[in-house]
Amino acid sequence: MRKIFVVLALAMTAAGMTAASASANHSWGGYHWARTANPFPLKVGNNVSSTWTTQYNTAISDWNKSTVMDLTTVPGSAGKRCKAVLGTVQVCNGTYGQNGWLGLASISISGGTHITQATTKVNDTYFNMAVYNNPNEKQHVMCQEVGHDFGLGHTSEDGSSQNTCMDYFSNTGANAGSTLSTTPNQHDYDQLASIYAHLDSSSTIAATSAAGPTMADRQDTLPYQAQRQDSKRFSILTERFSDGSMRLTHYTWAAAR
Repeated sequence: MRKIFVVLALAMTAAGMTAASASANHSWGGYHWARTANPFPLKVGNNVSSTWTTQYNTAISDWNKSTVMDLTTVPGSAGKRCKAVLGTVQVCNGTYGQNGWLGLASISISGGTHITQATTKVNDTYFNMAVYNNPNEKQHVMCQEVGHDFGLGHTSEDGSSQNTCMDYFSNTGANAGSTLSTTPNQHDYDQLASIYAHLDSSSTIAATSAAGPTMADRQDTLPYQAQRQDSKRFSILTERFSDGSMRLTHYTWAAAR
């Protein structure tokens, strides 16, 4: 049986991040893929259905404009559970239930800051509802969760638009027809360049897209401590395992929880 210790943390705030600031730092904890050269190749597993093809393709194309990454779409190997695959990002959609979240991003960490595998899930239980089922809200959530898988945090958490998918503008209701905040902006690309400015002596990037035993498989047999940070719009669950590795999961909450 897995031994669980749960600590509830204070809600996260947007202190130091203002809507007008182009110099705000929105690295997510300094987490990054280890690699020995830039631009680094990274495989993204496409597990989405046809209802998300446009949003998936647009998000990958937009993020691939970064000067430090060379993203390649490969057939998904995550299965219905959207299982992480070592050295890759896996992107999935499914009817995951009325659990409160529109989308989530999960990254596994070794060596303190190195991403070893990542997943993005978008929840059709909510996106099948009229309030969320519009191409702009779908694009915003898809783009943001994939952005987290590269080590990006939020530019703002107050609901205003900085015209980046890494903010917390909502493309619903009166804003359903707005394309604001549906793509990365130059500051996101600059932040990625900053995160990946240094090189590592080793790599956590898969040479192939083949599925195999993953860090998650090992982690699921280990004791861990869990810490959760909550705000009105999102939560971050941090699991620290006894082997020194971590798993962080970012949840984007639906408007009504």
